[in-house]
Amino acid sequence: MTNLHPYPQLHAGRDEPILDPELAIIDSAHHLFDRPALRYMFEDYLADVRAGHRIVASIFVETLAFSRPDGPELLRPLGEVEFANGIGAMSASGAYGDCRICAGIIGQADLRFGEQVGELLDQALARAPERFRGVRQITIEDESDAPFRYVTNRPARGIMKHPKFHAGFREVVARGLTFDAAVFHHQLDEVAQLADAFPDGSIVLNHIGQAMAMDLDARGRADVFEKLCASLRELGRRPNITCKIGGLGLPFWGFGFEKRADPVGYLELAAAWKPYVEAAIEAFGPERCMMESNYPPDGRAAGFVPLWNALKHIVRDASADEKSALFRRTAARVYRLSVQD
Repeated sequence: MTNLHPYPQLHAGRDEPILDPELAIIDSAHHLFDRPALRYMFEDYLADVRAGHRIVASIFVETLAFSRPDGPELLRPLGEVEFANGIGAMSASGAYGDCRICAGIIGQADLRFGEQVGELLDQALARAPERFRGVRQITIEDESDAPFRYVTNRPARGIMKHPKFHAGFREVVARGLTFDAAVFHHQLDEVAQLADAFPDGSIVLNHIGQAMAMDLDARGRADVFEKLCASLRELGRRPNITCKIGGLGLPFWGFGFEKRADPVGYLELAAAWKPYVEAAIEAFGPERCMMESNYPPDGRAAGFVPLWNALKHIVRDASADEKSALFRRTAARVYRLSVQD
C-alpha cells in the first residue's frame, strides 16, 4: 500500500474482528461515483457492507458525479437522483443481500436559484418518490486554499448569504425535505441563523461541523476544537438540527492519518476521534445524532471495518437504547425510512 492511491486506507483492516456484530446500522452518508482518480460504485460499497458490520440500509449523498451534462443547469442534478434510485431499486430486490443500499437519497440543489428550485425538487420527487429525502449544497469556505486540494467541486463563496438562498431553502422546507449542511467549523453561525430563520426546516449538520485544522500545531488544533465545541453546543439548542457523526477520515481535521502507508487500526482512530464524537453527542443527544461512514472519502484515513469499529468502541459504554438511536433510529426518523432491525 502506498500513498499514491488517493484513499490509501480504503481496503485496510478487513481482517479486524467486528465489534458488536449484531448492532443494526443505517449508514447515514456514503457516495458512489466513477471518476478518473477513483471508481467506487455499487459493487464496491456492497463489498464493504459484506465485510462484517451489520449495515441494514444506507443514505446516498450527492457528489454531482452523475449530473446531466446538458440541459437547464437547474435540473442537471436529476441525473444523479435517477442513478441512485436505480441502485436503490436493485438493492431492494433482495438479490444482493439484506442491506437496502440507497434506501434514502440526498440530491444536490443550488438554492441560489431561489423559487425555481421547486421545479427541481418536484421532478426529483416524481422520479424517486420512495427514496428522495432531501438535498445538499456544499458551502465550505476557508481563507486557505489547502483544503480544496481534496474537494472535487469547489463551491463559490457566500452561497448561504446569496439573496435568493432563503427563497430556495423555503422550497425545500415546503416539501418536507431535509437540508444537509456542509460547512467548516468557523461557518457554523450561518447554520444557526438558517435554523432560526426556518424553525420548521430539518437541517442535518454534516461531519460534526468539520473542524478545519489542517497544518496546525497541537495548540492550534486545541483552539479549533474548543471553538467547535462551543458552536456545537449552540447548535444543539436548536431542535431542528441533527448531526451526522463521521467524516473524521477527511484531512481537514489535522489528524494526519491520510499520510500513513501502514494500516490504521480502530483503537488508534478511536483515540483521535473520541473527543469530537463525544462533543457532538453531548451537544445534540443520541436521539439527534446519526453515524455515517462517509465512504469512500473517509478511506483516506480509515478502512471501512476499522471506521465502524472505532465508532462502536467510542460509545461502547452507551446503553442499548442510545446505541440504537446513534446507529439506526435517528437516521430512520430523519430520513423517513422503514427499515427492519
